[in-house]
Amino acid sequence: MRKLLAAALCCLVVTTGCGAKVERSEDAKSAAVTLTNCGREVTYEKVPERVVTNDVGITELMLALGLEDRMAGFAMPDDKGDLSDVPWKDGYDKVRWLSKDQLTKENVLDARADLVFAGWNYGFREEGGFTPEALGKLGIPSYILTESCRNSRTKSSRGIMPPLDALYADLTNLGKLFGVEKRAAALIADFKKRIADVRAKAPSGTDRPTVFLYDSGRDQPFTSGRYAAPEQIITESGGVNVMHDVADSWTTVGWESVVERNPDVILVCDYGDVSAEEKKKFLLSHPPLRDVSAVKNRRIFTLDYVDLVESPRNPSAIARFGAYLRTVAGKR
Repeated sequence: MRKLLAAALCCLVVTTGCGAKVERSEDAKSAAVTLTNCGREVTYEKVPERVVTNDVGITELMLALGLEDRMAGFAMPDDKGDLSDVPWKDGYDKVRWLSKDQLTKENVLDARADLVFAGWNYGFREEGGFTPEALGKLGIPSYILTESCRNSRTKSSRGIMPPLDALYADLTNLGKLFGVEKRAAALIADFKKRIADVRAKAPSGTDRPTVFLYDSGRDQPFTSGRYAAPEQIITESGGVNVMHDVADSWTTVGWESVVERNPDVILVCDYGDVSAEEKKKFLLSHPPLRDVSAVKNRRIFTLDYVDLVESPRNPSAIARFGAYLRTVAGKR
């Protein structure tokens, strides 16, 4: 599957360029840039040259824009899939893997970072004081992944806009900050076209299968509300996220709510110490789910973690899941 993904996305890399020189003029390189990030205006006094990223999707946003030469390193657990056969392999080969855990102040300072690109629960966290505010006191600016922006409903709920809009907002902002606006616009246009092609073939109305995203958890499942990437991956593929009414991104729910909503399909997020096959076996044997349509009909589909967080792999995930949902719709 990863080889097919790499082949599909390599065309995009060739089209948009990889590791090319930035488009910004010499005079503009030192000019301040003001962006809207998580609803706030943030001014960056110069173009960052030593960016440190946290996690795979965030790292690949930089690599998809050909910005590996602007990176000082990344932090990423080694449970996020094979990185040796992806369109951005050359970028990964050029950038230092700083940590197989989350970023810390220590490895950010050791890397002499001049920008930290992370997200709430994708590196930024109150525990341990690794926050944009704390980094700012050290003189290190931050950019927050838009999928992870905290909203006004609670102190911890995340998400301020539809997930694909968040992806496009970050690509647009990064394009402006690093002077690669044309490359960012080309990526966005390509993504929108590929997604529109899937949408045109998708089931409609009552033929749309209902879908539950299963990330992890046995006592309580960890899943996606309407502000995490699976919401629109499911929707654009031709399905309905049964947790759409949950005003959060990634969050925990109860098994009773899954049973009550009786999804036609369960979408498994593949990462971590528990394999996708083990997750599937658990779901098929978990007593509360015995009468759920997806379990009775063994309709369980798997996507990789990086497919299901904000990343440049989202369009490919939509295409693959869309093809699967079309087969489900024909059998319901």
